[in-house]
Amino acid sequence: MISKRLTSAALALLVAVSASGISSAEGIGDREKMAATVEKLMQENAIPGAVVLIRKGTDQWLQAFGVADLKTGQPVTTDMAFRIGSNTKTMTGTVVLQLIQEGKLKLTDTVSKFFDNVPQGDQITIADLLAMRSGIPTYSDLKSVNRQLDQQPLKGYTTAELIQLGIEQKPLFKPGAEFNYSNTNYIMLGVIIERLTGKSLEEAFQQRIFTPLAMKHTSMPTATDWKMPSPYARGYLFGTNESTLDDLALPKDQQKLAIEGKLLPTDVTDGNPSWAWAAGGAVSTAEDLATYVEAMVAGGLLDEAWQNIRLDSFKPNNPMQPEATAYGLGIAKFGPLLGHDGSLPGYQSFMGFDPQTGITLIVLTNLQNTPSGEGAANLLTKELCKQIYGAPID
Repeated sequence: MISKRLTSAALALLVAVSASGISSAEGIGDREKMAATVEKLMQENAIPGAVVLIRKGTDQWLQAFGVADLKTGQPVTTDMAFRIGSNTKTMTGTVVLQLIQEGKLKLTDTVSKFFDNVPQGDQITIADLLAMRSGIPTYSDLKSVNRQLDQQPLKGYTTAELIQLGIEQKPLFKPGAEFNYSNTNYIMLGVIIERLTGKSLEEAFQQRIFTPLAMKHTSMPTATDWKMPSPYARGYLFGTNESTLDDLALPKDQQKLAIEGKLLPTDVTDGNPSWAWAAGGAVSTAEDLATYVEAMVAGGLLDEAWQNIRLDSFKPNNPMQPEATAYGLGIAKFGPLLGHDGSLPGYQSFMGFDPQTGITLIVLTNLQNTPSGEGAANLLTKELCKQIYGAPID
């Protein structure tokens, strides 16, 4: 089971790349063919706009597609900002690992050291939170939360409120026993970062990640200041948060109307993302994310020892499908690509870096889910991976 909101591998990118497939990825692919694929998929799935970046060394393809604003018809440009959802989790995870590296925290520290009244809190470790193995349910699958996102989109959430919504639910399993994607885990980790650094999470990200990597177009909104930085793409949602909670797909008749352009998605750009915070609140651009995911995977944010620990931490999300996606200490694995994806109302994104070939792939879309219920960026990513690697994708 995975959480509907801010999911990693929302529609698992099961990249079945053979050894020969990896070695054949000499370049970044046929640009014209890939552009045609993106345009076709966007048209067939009512995706308003997208930015795609693929690079290997100095060879880079960066292209914008479609519109940033359905009302005005403003085209997407490659420098536009998008909300990046759960890609934010990797940033939270990176800072947590930096604090462990600095001796201020341990992977074996338990949640009870920082929070009271958490069921099984004396057994849940920082490692469990990072790896989505705490057993703490996610607050973002609650119908009440999704209804509130629809009815009060400007509401600011406190971290205490979000954590309480998660821990007041019955634990799903014993800590460490299984994988279950929970945004509650990362809200807790964000609070721990603030306590140990004495800084806001926004300041910690800026000081420890954004400034060192010269990510000048990446930011972390606050509960009182979440306006998108210009230039940016407006974000769209088919249906509502509540109506798509149990089934991401629109009813069949509405899917048809959406593809024909007779049913337009709702503009949800201005919703307050404070409910996502450390689990999914950040804003970035394609080039900034490419810089970041390369440093996160290839090194530069952690020392060598902790970098290796992180890259050795992957465990299959589903033990019955070990070749599918895997999750580690604030990082996900999609075949040869290491990184994450992100989804929240209005936007969906994917970032990945292949340490074997040196290929970086970034896909940003200003639609969360297509009318059929698939993550918009993940849909494009799967087809691009097929062209890059020449390998089948499940």
